[in-house]
Amino acid sequence: MNARRAVLLALCETDPGTKVAAARAFASLDSAVAIDPDEVIDEPPGVPGRPATPRLLEALQVPSRSAFTTEGRAALLHAIAHIEFNAINLALDVVWRFAGMPAEFYRDWLRVAAEEALHFDLLRTHLRTLGHDYGDFDAHDGLWTMAERTAADVLARIALVPRTLEARGLDATPPLQAKFIKAGDLRAAGILGVILRDEIGHVAIGNHWYRWLCSQRGLDPETLYDELVVTHQAPRLRAPFNFEARRAAGFSQAELDALAVAAAPRVTP
Repeated sequence: MNARRAVLLALCETDPGTKVAAARAFASLDSAVAIDPDEVIDEPPGVPGRPATPRLLEALQVPSRSAFTTEGRAALLHAIAHIEFNAINLALDVVWRFAGMPAEFYRDWLRVAAEEALHFDLLRTHLRTLGHDYGDFDAHDGLWTMAERTAADVLARIALVPRTLEARGLDATPPLQAKFIKAGDLRAAGILGVILRDEIGHVAIGNHWYRWLCSQRGLDPETLYDELVVTHQAPRLRAPFNFEARRAAGFSQAELDALAVAAAPRVTP
């Protein structure tokens, strides 16, 4: 079977444990295994595969979570686990959906899927020590909404998922780590450290392929990005920003300077 079709089967899998095992197995995919980049695959029903729970709500309907009670900490860990579960699906979706890319493109996102699966597994295991499991709390679906909006164009997908939504995780993780440490949950903080390290690499992969695609199409990356944000209704980035992690992930100095301007306090005349 074409490896991209095998990836689609994993994407359609509804059981989280089975999906995690399949995604992690792709990390060891032998370089000799055929990846047919030119096969156009029709989308089947059931993409992406999800369990019956958690119930998906609008983001503003999901209650806020405090890390300073066991229940609140479990709900917060569940929210992060849900992001990582979505991230598995997003990486798998890129592989099967977009034909005509270099083989290394697919291998990069298979590695990403495997690492996202590890993150989910770590979080789920820790969540169980608090008496809960994935699916016990409501969640929202903002990540997959952007995947649907960019399903017709690999350039838009790469610009607005890894380089935008997932890059927000680089900004959000250090404050979350500090919150868990203050609450005495050093294990959760340590898992977030693993996630931050790996996500820098995932965003770097996004930056690499975004610039490659722009070069192939003769487009300016920075001008195009602003247009894509408007066209696909991507969320505007908000401070604070993790400039060190974003620099390590390959954002240009011009992009970082623009974020610094956006983060600067407004001076009222």
